[in-house]
Amino acid sequence: MRVSRMKCAAAMFALTMALAMFASSASAQLQPWKDYEASDSVWIVTHVDLDPGTMGIYLEGLKSTWIAANEVAKELGQIKDYAIYSNQFGSADDFDLVLVIEMEGTDDIAPNRERYEKFLEAYGQANLDKGNETVLELYNKIRRIQGNYLLREITVK
Repeated sequence: MRVSRMKCAAAMFALTMALAMFASSASAQLQPWKDYEASDSVWIVTHVDLDPGTMGIYLEGLKSTWIAANEVAKELGQIKDYAIYSNQFGSADDFDLVLVIEMEGTDDIAPNRERYEKFLEAYGQANLDKGNETVLELYNKIRRIQGNYLLREITVK
């Protein structure tokens, strides 16, 4: 009986020591640039909630506004890429789409007159006006923006 209790106590001591080692290593703080790095690239992410049955209508509108504008910005080198993602597991209260724009860095987000004028010359004021009209007359009736985020990828070494 005594040997059994001693084995149990030894096992508990070993378990306690193992947990203490894991806890201390888990509480160690990682150091930027040594243990992890943040990307230079940033992503502007927008969560969009749509009225039921309006996904196709909204995507059709995006094709002539958001997608068209991003294609021009990409051709001009003003953005790296863009994408649309659909929320496959969302409930009725969750967002339906995620609109994503990838940029080289945060400097590309700052106002820049030269960049804006190049974009306007390539995209055209008429397209910009038409897009604004679509936002006012269609988008604001069928969608709600649930959040805008600026993300930066973290790579842990």
